[in-house]
Amino acid sequence: MTSATKECDYLVIGIGSGGIASGRRAAKHGAKVIAVESNRYGGTCVNVGCVPKKVTWNAAAIAETFKDAKAYGFSGFDTPTFDWPYFKKKRDAYVKRLNGIYENNLNKDEIEHLKGRAKFVSNDEVEVALEGGGSQRVKAKHILIATGGRPTIPDIPGKELCIDSDGFFDLEQLPKSIATSGAGYIGVEMSGMLHALGSKVHFFIRGQKLLRSFDPMIQDAVTTEYERQGVNLHKGSQITKVEDIGNGLKRVTYQDAETKNESTIEVESVLFAVGRVPEIEDLHIKDLGIKLNEKNHIVTDDYQNTSLPNVYAIGDVCDRGFELTPVAIAAGRRLSDRLFGGKTDSHLDYSNIPSVVFAHPEIGSIGLTEPEAREKYGDKVKIYKTSFTAMYFAMMEQGDKGPTAYKIVCVGEEEKVVGLHILGVGSSEILQGFGVAIKMGATKKDFDNCVAIHPVSAEELVSISPLHYLYQNPISCRTPQSAVLVNIPQVTMT
Repeated sequence: MTSATKECDYLVIGIGSGGIASGRRAAKHGAKVIAVESNRYGGTCVNVGCVPKKVTWNAAAIAETFKDAKAYGFSGFDTPTFDWPYFKKKRDAYVKRLNGIYENNLNKDEIEHLKGRAKFVSNDEVEVALEGGGSQRVKAKHILIATGGRPTIPDIPGKELCIDSDGFFDLEQLPKSIATSGAGYIGVEMSGMLHALGSKVHFFIRGQKLLRSFDPMIQDAVTTEYERQGVNLHKGSQITKVEDIGNGLKRVTYQDAETKNESTIEVESVLFAVGRVPEIEDLHIKDLGIKLNEKNHIVTDDYQNTSLPNVYAIGDVCDRGFELTPVAIAAGRRLSDRLFGGKTDSHLDYSNIPSVVFAHPEIGSIGLTEPEAREKYGDKVKIYKTSFTAMYFAMMEQGDKGPTAYKIVCVGEEEKVVGLHILGVGSSEILQGFGVAIKMGATKKDFDNCVAIHPVSAEELVSISPLHYLYQNPISCRTPQSAVLVNIPQVTMT
């Protein structure tokens, strides 16, 4: 049974990070907002993405710390135990609390929220199939599509025996052995976490390097490091078939890309992290003629407008190329400022957006890679780079030391920084601050004029010079010539 049509200023389809951010900002501007969600509130990030991923990465980092403790004189940590069911129960409870916080925030801002699945019936009206039965029509002056995406599994024999990146968070036990596939950041993160926590990981990638869209320095360093750590990296290979052979095991058949030869391994689980597709089918937007790109993402302009008047899209469902939670939040808020807050030119600038891969070790990246910069600016590009061993590893044997690698990409006589790529301990936290500087248009001279904090890895970023090509382990406890001793950063260890 369909209830009487509701009307509002702003209808938000999808209560993920971007949708709720845009809806709440619109409500604060005085708009009447209705939001629709068919799943748990919080979207991918809260439920099967950033939040539970980082919690799991924290557990993996602790496991690595146990291994490192002996080098610092600690004993009794040689064979620590890890209770995955206990960990999963606490992680799930944390996510559930966040679901409740999202719902409370909607109520606090007087945003009506419907649990159900929406489909367009016209440019300004949708019908929601309600979770408890029946349907509800909603007519709105402005409609935001923020439905995100979902992971895919290749159409191979035995695909039903595999899990995707969402299913990773449903694992009731830590698999003793697992085959993973996908050289992007999700595959790299999950493979690294599983390996650090004790799983025997067979990691299948079609190419020869991990993170193919990242700077070559990052690709080389993380690929080499995963192999050093003991991840079984199957380069130039892809899984072609999965069979259940009983006793909790699956036989995985994989093929070499060059020779076409097939081989098999036996593992407990098989995980694919090979990409995501936009969640649009049930919306019926194709019936309205909305413009999509070749991958079925909704085409948007700089202001998040779609090809339909008064219909907008943000986040993973649109074609902007940044499937990152903070991007969806920022785009959603700016859209609401434009539509309801009188800021007619408000929109997100998609240049110089920082991103982090929670690999082992962490990776941070902002701006252009070296190949991208050279293609755009030619011989105006200048590169500063260094690789060294972080002080954290000073107490460890040579074979146990992790890498640190930094690269600064500069352009022109003023050496404006157009790219920064870092790998090593603490890279996620380091990049946030440097991201501000690069967004503000920092030059290499600006970096040089900031006195280093010592001893930390990040000091290399404000000390790096052409001499770093000559020295593997530069010493950076120096003050730039003619330094002005004001605004000097300080750290106190307590």
